[in-house]
Amino acid sequence: MMENKTIAFACDHGGFSLKEPILAYLKGQGWDVIDFGTWSDERCDYPQYAEPACRAVTEGKASLAVLVCGTGIGMSLAANKIRGIRAACCSEPYSAEMTRRHNDANVLCIGARVVGEGLALTILEAFLTHAFEGGRHAGRVAMLRELEDRF
Repeated sequence: MMENKTIAFACDHGGFSLKEPILAYLKGQGWDVIDFGTWSDERCDYPQYAEPACRAVTEGKASLAVLVCGTGIGMSLAANKIRGIRAACCSEPYSAEMTRRHNDANVLCIGARVVGEGLALTILEAFLTHAFEGGRHAGRVAMLRELEDRF
């Protein structure tokens, strides 16, 4: 588990149905949550919510972020535009575990219209209970950082 137990959260209208279950789970696991919205199921634009949550991670205010939209894809696209963010859209727990262990992902994206509440929480648990292994994977993560610097 991480030393900084602060996590950023954001969703759009498509992810709003998972907001309360995810926040309750995180708080129940001892995480301090910074909630960047949205606060209703009224139509809104996911990039506006992804950006501040990811900035909290890059600025060290949160160690990780969880972003939820209808498919998880839009949030992951927006998040990965921000330097220093490695966001993964996961629909099952194995990928969530491996993206932490091998990719040092710092943002988990989930699709509320793709997975139900129970599976979403299992995915979240897998993401939060595994750490980056480093070793041979560290070089690959360094290559990702180099790509950010080139483009």
